[in-house]
Amino acid sequence: MTSASDPVTAIDGFWAVIPAGGAGTRLWPLSRSSSPKFLRDLTGSGRSLLQETYDRLAPLVGDRFLVVTGAAHRDAVADQLDRLEDGSILAEPSPRDSMAAIGLAAALLERSDPDAVMGSFAADHVIADQAAFGAAVATATAAARDGWLVTLGIDPTFPSSAFGYIHLGDGLDGHDGTYRVVEFVEKPSTEVAESYLATGRYRWNAGMFVVRPTVLLDLLAEGDPAFAAELRAIAADPSQLDEAWPRLPKIALDHAVAEPAAAAGRVVTVPASFGWDDIGDFDSLATLLADPSVATTVLGDDALVHALDSTGLVVPRTGRTIAVVGLDDVVVVDTEDAVLVTTRARAQEVKQIVAALKESGRADLT
Repeated sequence: MTSASDPVTAIDGFWAVIPAGGAGTRLWPLSRSSSPKFLRDLTGSGRSLLQETYDRLAPLVGDRFLVVTGAAHRDAVADQLDRLEDGSILAEPSPRDSMAAIGLAAALLERSDPDAVMGSFAADHVIADQAAFGAAVATATAAARDGWLVTLGIDPTFPSSAFGYIHLGDGLDGHDGTYRVVEFVEKPSTEVAESYLATGRYRWNAGMFVVRPTVLLDLLAEGDPAFAAELRAIAADPSQLDEAWPRLPKIALDHAVAEPAAAAGRVVTVPASFGWDDIGDFDSLATLLADPSVATTVLGDDALVHALDSTGLVVPRTGRTIAVVGLDDVVVVDTEDAVLVTTRARAQEVKQIVAALKESGRADLT
């Protein structure tokens, strides 16, 4: 088992797969379908979430990357990750969810590097502790080499109803720090989540999987042989991509492979704590950026925001002055063509505004 105090070093034969998709509708109007959250700097670091993901993984994999993104975002991804060769960026003709995206990367790696281990890490997550993350990935890779489907289980910091959970079983013989997965649990109520945390046997499911490509595709084939065969056929002849892609099922890797594999006793997890956040909405973003010495957090130019007896998050993106008076836990996002005003408590509901705009014929705003 690798310790979090060990220096971050490259892992032999390990590939990073980065699914870069989704519109981040709960972060509208900051995140749009044309410029989703993974292409945005949401931490004030000067790097987009995608670039931060690359920076985090590069010490572990060197240049062994495959980024899977939508055709509409391929050029933007290439611009932001200009160190990658063109062949490292795969463009989906249309969104088919995570199984198709990650499965395509697995099928390509199965042909080009049969002994590889791949890790799938979303492009829009934030991780604070690089050393602890690297140690967890190294531990997961060791188990994956022995044929396991491995997921990283995030130590929960509060009883969240926004995340799925991983139920830990017994430790895995021969792999310290690795545990069998009893089951994956969908997003629970807060009360149920509290009971999970009380047992100490549950971790958040962040959708981070480490596995040998052939193992992943063979597990998929057990439940949907045609799906796995189609992915392997595309990898063998990439000219088939446009024709075959619409036939692929639209399903997440969790549902297609991880859940049935866990039920069959073939999934393990590496519990880890490395300061993870998926920035799922403006409440999450406000928590991530919070400074205890400042009541109102500003993502952008502080000089543009004047807050009096107020708390919350303000995002000025137009150069306009924003004044907030006497409001608690407010969220104000000012962009050129849309302004959002809500509260942190109702941040999850922003996606309903995006849906309403599309239904009213204003997809140009989404």
